[in-house]
Amino acid sequence: MSWNIVVFRDSQGKDILNSFSESLNSETTAKITRFVEILEQRGPFLHMPFSKKITAKIHELRIRGKQEIRIFYTFKTNNIYILHVFQKKTQKTPNREIDIAKKRLCYLNKA
Repeated sequence: MSWNIVVFRDSQGKDILNSFSESLNSETTAKITRFVEILEQRGPFLHMPFSKKITAKIHELRIRGKQEIRIFYTFKTNNIYILHVFQKKTQKTPNREIDIAKKRLCYLNKA
């Protein structure tokens, strides 16, 4: 099965992944691109250490390195929806980051 990556757009219509990546160094941006490609190829068969389930419908793509990046995503039909991306600075994932992904998931389910 082939998977399509669909990136959530903010209220100004900007791709959240590209907007976030603009503030990062080129090494981290390259890692993000590579991990998203792996996600696109493997879909739901991507597991630890690359991917982890956060809620029943939200997963995180785990990008490790000098900058710890997390990308929350979900599956719907043949699409992988990128819901939220952030730099992880603490060991525990902040609830506010999960809440953003949940709100976007609700919006996606209404569309």
